[in-house]
Amino acid sequence: MPNSRDILIIGAGHNGLVAAFYLAKAGFKPLVLERRAQVGGAAITEEFHPGFRCSTLAHSAGPLRPDIVRDMQLARHGLKFAPSEISTVSLTPDGRALVLHSDSNKSAQEISQWSPKDAAAYADFAAALAKISKVIAEALALTPPNIDNPSSGDLWGMLKTGRSIRNLGKKDLYRVLRWGPMAVADLVAEFFDTEPLRATIAARGIFGTFLGPWSAGSALVLLIRAAADPTPAGTPQFPIGGAGAITAAMAAAAQEAGAEIRTNAAVEQVLIKDGVATAVVLANGEEIPARAIVSNADPRRTFMCLVDPIHLPPDFVQKIKNFRCAGTVAKINLALSALPDFTALKSRAAETPNLLASRLQVSPEIDYLERAFDESKYGSFSRAPYLEIAFPSLSDPSLAPAGQHVMSIYVQYAPFNLKAADGTKSPANWESQRKALGETVVKTIAHYAPDLPQKILRHQIITPQDLEDTYGLTGGHIFHGELALDQFFTMRPLLDWARYKTPIDRLFLCGSGTHPGTGLTGASGANAAREILKTLKK
Repeated sequence: MPNSRDILIIGAGHNGLVAAFYLAKAGFKPLVLERRAQVGGAAITEEFHPGFRCSTLAHSAGPLRPDIVRDMQLARHGLKFAPSEISTVSLTPDGRALVLHSDSNKSAQEISQWSPKDAAAYADFAAALAKISKVIAEALALTPPNIDNPSSGDLWGMLKTGRSIRNLGKKDLYRVLRWGPMAVADLVAEFFDTEPLRATIAARGIFGTFLGPWSAGSALVLLIRAAADPTPAGTPQFPIGGAGAITAAMAAAAQEAGAEIRTNAAVEQVLIKDGVATAVVLANGEEIPARAIVSNADPRRTFMCLVDPIHLPPDFVQKIKNFRCAGTVAKINLALSALPDFTALKSRAAETPNLLASRLQVSPEIDYLERAFDESKYGSFSRAPYLEIAFPSLSDPSLAPAGQHVMSIYVQYAPFNLKAADGTKSPANWESQRKALGETVVKTIAHYAPDLPQKILRHQIITPQDLEDTYGLTGGHIFHGELALDQFFTMRPLLDWARYKTPIDRLFLCGSGTHPGTGLTGASGANAAREILKTLKK
């Protein structure tokens, strides 16, 4: 067959690049097709104002799974992270700041200024989370088992995980069973009384989801994230050069292993013959046959856009239509003439540069987060949003002109289907509300840093509609689909289809819409590559 390939991978996001690397290392010659002009997907660095560069979407890693970093030798390919001992700086409306460190003892010292009781409880919570997260990390590295007909490998994996859970001891075993289905607000309330501490940790259980802190199962999201980083509030990993440096290093590693990458190569269709994926058709009409096709696109886009649904079982199509992937996150990048002065940090002037180089959070109390969520449920963006803020130019001065800075802001909640004045909900309504969203975010931050508005040179406002239209994330969902109890592990994306295979022979999934789907960790790509190799070697 002319120009036939071993393996085609649709999309050069981080999971697609990780999968390409492992497949190439196994002796195959994968071709990665990326529709945009650069690799990276949601992990990219772009200039948004003359001289100002920023992680356009994701501004920190998940963190990356250590075995992936080691196998791909990402450090040798130029990847470096800015060191940070600080986990989170949580701002409060009364002009105070709660500073949490990656070191639990230092965090406890800080918390003792708010509550000696909570300081003691923090050590217990951090220790329990560290033990439990190791077990969860083992489960996330597994391929979800075939429930009806488990293989010997499935049984062995479940046995190992079962033993690890039993070895936790009675107290932590009970915690694992209880915590997963809980609302994260209830979980943190069992340990802490201080509202800023409760909300700072609880926010990790709702980030990027259509869940509020009182939503059942939000504690599971916290546990999933703790599997990659057991620090209670998480410690951000800021790459030097922005998030695009991560995927640039991954692309270099994949190419060195034998993969080929083509940009400006948009895949419009996957061709199916007799139930088997045989080729893809590009936007320019080029047809590329392949032995196997791997989609790094989200499940909804893969099955409802790239594949003609006539080739899928009707019940599968119905379930995919109901796969929840409506996003709630917007992103705002600001070019600044100088750093803003945060009221809460004036008393800590000597520490301020290090504090600003970490992660700032606006999530002062549980009720604040729940009210922000409430607005999104009815189609409005939050007028007092939950924010995560970073100043990447502090740790990497090359991102902005001398003396000036970049400010990167996650905004939640911003529902994909936004309600208009006439009551209709549509992603198209975002264009008329783009400016209002930016003004709301700046106004919210100005409560904590009054001089911010005067220092803004340029706004870049990325709405959920932009996330779909420009970056290919269906519904604007940054994780390719909701992280929830019914879309997790053996049910991600669907029950019976959580093993990276699809109803179409030789068509596989490797993106964040598959298990474990935890963001910028590379886990989905690595897990998928393992299963694809098993199939191809047969």
